Amino acid sequence: MLKHAGLTAGSPGPAHTCRFTWATWCSATTLAFALTACGGGSGSGTASGPTSPLPPLGAGESALDDPTSYSAAADAGLADAVDAVATTRHQITLGGTTLAYTARAGHLVARDLTTNAAEASMFFVAYTLDGADARQRPVTFFYNGGPGSSSVWLHLGSFGPQRLVTGVPATTAVAPFPLVNNTESLLDVTDMVFVNAVGTGLSEAVLPYTNRSFWGVDTDAAVFRDFIKRWLQVNGRTASPTYLYGESYGGPRTAILAGLLQSAGVPLQAVVLQSPALDYNSNCGVTGIGNCAPFLPTYGAAGAWYGRVTPVPASLPDFMASLRGFTDTQYAPALAAFLRGAAVPTTLPPVLQANTGIAAGVWQTEFNLQPSRFQQLLQDGEIIGRYDARMHAPLGSTLAAEGDPSSTFLTASFAAGIATTLRDTLRYTNASTYVLLGNAIQQWDFRHAGRVLPDTVPDLGAALAQNPALQVLAVGGYHDLATPFHVTEQDLARLGAQPRIQLRWYPGGHMSYLDDVTRALQKADLAAFYKTNAALLAAQPGLLSAAVAGKALVQSTAALAATARPLNEAPTDLPSARVGAEAAVQTTLRDPSVPPRWAQAAREAALSATPP
Repeated sequence: MLKHAGLTAGSPGPAHTCRFTWATWCSATTLAFALTACGGGSGSGTASGPTSPLPPLGAGESALDDPTSYSAAADAGLADAVDAVATTRHQITLGGTTLAYTARAGHLVARDLTTNAAEASMFFVAYTLDGADARQRPVTFFYNGGPGSSSVWLHLGSFGPQRLVTGVPATTAVAPFPLVNNTESLLDVTDMVFVNAVGTGLSEAVLPYTNRSFWGVDTDAAVFRDFIKRWLQVNGRTASPTYLYGESYGGPRTAILAGLLQSAGVPLQAVVLQSPALDYNSNCGVTGIGNCAPFLPTYGAAGAWYGRVTPVPASLPDFMASLRGFTDTQYAPALAAFLRGAAVPTTLPPVLQANTGIAAGVWQTEFNLQPSRFQQLLQDGEIIGRYDARMHAPLGSTLAAEGDPSSTFLTASFAAGIATTLRDTLRYTNASTYVLLGNAIQQWDFRHAGRVLPDTVPDLGAALAQNPALQVLAVGGYHDLATPFHVTEQDLARLGAQPRIQLRWYPGGHMSYLDDVTRALQKADLAAFYKTNAALLAAQPGLLSAAVAGKALVQSTAALAATARPLNEAPTDLPSARVGAEAAVQTTLRDPSVPPRWAQAAREAALSATPP
């Protein structure tokens, strides 16, 4: 038996039961109809129902009623695009200090760095502190992943000026979740730009490009590069310390994007990797193949949450440290031998049962236990969350219908929340659907650097080598079954002992910031990270600019888009109508994942590379 201490105070166990609320009915499976009831609008970017009159605009403010029709369909493209934003001014009190800031919501056209041709009209929301010195004030670009996810989850869930009150990990919050001023906002530390990938939110390609032109690992990163470089230029921020903050698939996007930006003359100070999927090939939950050993500490964290671990741990971090050691020294080597044909060691299944709550008999027959099976086995009659294993629902319930109650519980309220925020707070209106989760993943070209599925750890290593000032912070939750923290640890360990890479793990899931206690801890760690980086830069002025000097060799996005080809399969697409035909949620695949044809191609590649 492993020696471990247990959960810290404030870590409740199975008492958090699933309760059917209005939100469980208003789920992604019924979103096309239910958004109207949820305060959104099927086929509309604005909420419906009675609303209070909006206050008059003040000096320097402007609303935008955007007449353009946007589509997330693969073959959609705008005939023309313009830069246009709504501008509003606000205040927020953080740490006892009242901050005045400006919000801008709208579109900026990403342009090819070599030809200046329009590529895509990128929808973004930016929050900038009034009166700050642009040379000292950091600016951070936030984006989620998917591929095919908008930035709504980070925008309204993490560190923006307002956030939705989710009550995670409980599933009893009344929906739609209320929107409140975010006392853990990062606005006292950095300006923030929340960017929506092409085919998500209200972002669309500009003809002759179509959305699918940017639905690939390399073309996606390149168009983000072009947007960010232009945003910095247009807003007079080229001298600002620049940060990237990518979640999930946003992790591999960040690893590639960092090098692309630096090669284009944009010095980066740091990147933050929120629950990143840096190497799809090391995550057995994505491919369905390979060694699932790095999932074991997360299985243990989930088992401890539900009171299934014996003896009961007293400190979650200590338990995780102990289980990491057991995984790396005992379970992983035994599992590797098992996958080569060896028998299951008789001593291990009882230990695995004690430290996860999954019966020894199951471990005997499923020694390489897949995370999807763990979700089904841990709690009798229930399924636990993939994004957050602390959330659960009875089998057969609406909340369990999509296979991840920790995703289904959130979707409708985030759809309603972004509709309300854009219209009422940011004064941006448009008749098109704001697409939370688009269909891009179904037609995405996952190939990168000669592999069927992306491994972007080398890209991050190259960016670090290119820029000696670049810092990396990886953050995430102990209870994340999508991108487990120990998978990320092992991915980053491939770069060797790197003092410029820091890791922070917290109680919580994939979106660890949704947990009220964790969000405060994560904000404190992020604030310290920014402060330390500012001090490093002050001590070595000119280091960032020197890091990118003479590195202006830029790969054309147009050339990438012209040569990119998805894995051969007849495309599936949405209707061609540009308004009213699209749903806010178009795919059941959740980040990170791949369509079956890509998983099969990865399996075949792995088999062909494995010596007999």
